[in-house]
Amino acid sequence: MSSAPFPKPSSRRGLGERALAMIDALAAISADDGALTRLYLTPEHAKAAALVGDWMRSAGLSVRMDAAGTMRGALPPGRSGRSANKSLLIGSHIDTVIDAGRFDGNLGVVAGILAVEELTARGVALPFGLEILAFGDEEGVRFPVTLTSSSVAAGIFDPKALEATDEKGVSLREALIAFGGDPSRLSNEAYARPAVLGYLEVHIEQGPVLERSNEPLGVVTAIASQSRHRIRIRGEAGHAGTVPMDMRHDAVTAAAEIILAAEEVARKGKKHSLVATVGHVEVMPGASNVIPADVRFSLDVRAATDDARKAAVEEITLFARRIDKRRQVVVGVETVLEKAVATCAPRMTKAIAAGIARVQQAPPRSLMSGAGHDGQAMAQLCDFGMIFVRCRAGISHNPNEWVSVDDLGAAVEGLVATIEELARQEGEAK
Repeated sequence: MSSAPFPKPSSRRGLGERALAMIDALAAISADDGALTRLYLTPEHAKAAALVGDWMRSAGLSVRMDAAGTMRGALPPGRSGRSANKSLLIGSHIDTVIDAGRFDGNLGVVAGILAVEELTARGVALPFGLEILAFGDEEGVRFPVTLTSSSVAAGIFDPKALEATDEKGVSLREALIAFGGDPSRLSNEAYARPAVLGYLEVHIEQGPVLERSNEPLGVVTAIASQSRHRIRIRGEAGHAGTVPMDMRHDAVTAAAEIILAAEEVARKGKKHSLVATVGHVEVMPGASNVIPADVRFSLDVRAATDDARKAAVEEITLFARRIDKRRQVVVGVETVLEKAVATCAPRMTKAIAAGIARVQQAPPRSLMSGAGHDGQAMAQLCDFGMIFVRCRAGISHNPNEWVSVDDLGAAVEGLVATIEELARQEGEAK
């Protein structure tokens, strides 16, 4: 980059107001009246992707939707150099959970588009290309798989996932074809490693640290290790009034013990940021006067290290095995997803830290992400980095999710400054 002073940026509040208007427009695209629900490969996904594509074109990007339903917008390098054949990827997702907040995922896509507009307005000629990616499936709500679209981009998508089905029995393969995608071309959509400079993502913190420290932006160091499990307990149904307590094979009381044990295991692992969550429970036959014969529940375990997470799962599983003998029930534990810790590249975190410091006039706080992100997939393709943005009370996956206009503007400014810092680094590497 030139050593000349940086051009005066657009008003931070102006950037924030534009970002909020775009986020509000996306929030209006929902499958549910009065709530935001936008799942992968649905008509709502198609409508949101089309809107994002229009914004990308207005920002001067060449636009296409890939075979997995990701909207991709590309800007060629502004000047020649050693990195002119590479692109910096910037992205996030436009799918949501059910009854979602409007900033999760969507902010990262909007910030990327506005960053391109701001760089163009400043007359900044980058020595590398930019690509903005609007992924369609990060949340994994419709199908029991996650990071589908970013896994395709990273070249790590498992074709077996195409046979996964939603609650209506529609397979991912069928849904993709109906959407206009092409399962046979997914492998062709992977980026070639030599052509990628790195991947950046802007995302709300989904936690309270930045708010408590009164800082708008932070730099992410890693995304936590994560696994998801299904636990099934089979007992024996019986009349609630006639079977003595010491003769019961009650599946729900066994489940209650395991759930509380998982909580206790997680509490002991505080130094490793260990957390365990049971978010879904089914009890059958589900009658008030029948002893439960079958209970199925989810278990989500996350930690700062893979070893801590694996040790916690093993401890919970061993406890469950002891419960089945003591309560004379049958317990089964199935692992349905495992994701290793994804560490942000030092080169990217250095650029982010320098960029944020320019925006907030102070060195940024470093944070680990306990939530999963598309960066977990993209890390297997290239160096990646993340910018966290303060959100009110740390609330996320909730309609009360909120980011102030000023912080939205700061997020765009932070991304622009990071891109400029990476361009400066590339210039020094010549």
